[in-house]
Amino acid sequence: MREKPRASELLAWYDRHARDMPWRVPPGARKAGQRPDPYAVWLSEVMLQQTTVAAVRGYFHRFTLRWPTVSDLAAAQDTQVMAEWAGLGYYARARNLMKCARTVVAEHGGEFPDTREGLQALPGIGPYTASAIAAIAFGRPETVVDGNVERVMARLYDVATPLPTAKKELTQLADGITPDQRPGDYAQAVMDLGATICTPRNPACGICPWRAPCRARAAGTAPDLPLKLPKKPKPVRVGYAYVGRRADGAWLMERRPDSGLLGGMLGWPGSDWAEIPPAPAPPLPADWHMLTEEARHTFTHFHLRLKVLIADLPVDAAADHGHFIPRDEFRPSDLPTAMRKVFDLAHSAFTAVSTGPAEDR
Repeated sequence: MREKPRASELLAWYDRHARDMPWRVPPGARKAGQRPDPYAVWLSEVMLQQTTVAAVRGYFHRFTLRWPTVSDLAAAQDTQVMAEWAGLGYYARARNLMKCARTVVAEHGGEFPDTREGLQALPGIGPYTASAIAAIAFGRPETVVDGNVERVMARLYDVATPLPTAKKELTQLADGITPDQRPGDYAQAVMDLGATICTPRNPACGICPWRAPCRARAAGTAPDLPLKLPKKPKPVRVGYAYVGRRADGAWLMERRPDSGLLGGMLGWPGSDWAEIPPAPAPPLPADWHMLTEEARHTFTHFHLRLKVLIADLPVDAAADHGHFIPRDEFRPSDLPTAMRKVFDLAHSAFTAVSTGPAEDR
C-alpha cells in the first residue's frame, strides 16, 4: 500500500519554489505576518479564469495602478474598465467585476466577506473563486480545485475516469489532503505544482515532492492523465463588419449590448453572427469595398469568420446606428481581440490605398 500524500511535503517544496506573482504574498513574508490583500487576490482570481498567468500579469499591473482599491474600481466608469480589459477575453468577467466591486462597497463597507459562503454571494464569484479567495486571502481551510489541481489529483490517485465526469471525485480527493494550517499557501502550492512540474505534457516526475505516493507514476500512466471525453467540433459562424473612416479621421463605431458575447465592448457596426451567412446590412450608404481576407477568431464555443468591408465617408456622414469616435480619441487597444483583428485588416487596406504605388499618386 502506497503512503498517503502529505500537505507538509508540498508546503516544504512551495517554500523553496513558489512562483513570484504580483498578487501573492511570498511564503516567507506570510510567515512573518504579512497578509494578502483580498482585493488583489479577488482581482487576480477573476482575471485568471480561463486565462494564463503570462497574459494576466500586465492587466493586473495596469488595473491596480489605475484603481488601487476596490473602492477606486467601484467608482470607475464602465467604459474605462471595459477598455482596460480589452484583449483579455471573456468580457462577462469585466462586467461582473464592476458589479462585485460596487456590491462590496455598497453592502460591505469596502471590505470583502471573509468566508466562502459570503464571497460566493457576491456577483460573479462562483464556488471555485470563493474557495480560492477564502483560503488565500483569509486563511480558511477551503478546498481549491482548478485545472492544475484536477490534473495533480488524477495522477496522484491514478484516476481513470475522464473529465468532466471525474470532477466530483477529484474534488473529494483534493479535500482529503487540504490542511487546516496554511491553507492559502497549500492551495497555491498545488496549483504551482501542476503549472511547473505536473504539467500536461512531459511531467517532471523525478523532481516532484509527491513522487513517492503518486500512483500514476508507479503505474506509468501519469503522462496520459487526466483522461478527457472527446470534444464536440466547434461550429463556424460568419458575419459582416463595416469599418468606416470619415474624412476627418473619425471612425464609425458602436458599443455592443451589455448582454451577450463581447457585451459592453466597442466594435464595428455589422451583422449578426450565424452559421448561415446573414444578409449584408451596411450602417449607411457608401462605396463599401469588401476585403479579400477575413478576420478570423476563435471563441470558446465557435469559430468566427468576419467579412470586412471598408469605406471612406464624407465629413458630414450620418449613420443609422453607431457613432463616430474622433481620431485622437480612438485607441485600437480598447477593442476586444476579434474587433482588433478587423481593424488591423481595415487599417492595412486604408493605408495601402492612401500610399499606393508612385505611378498611382
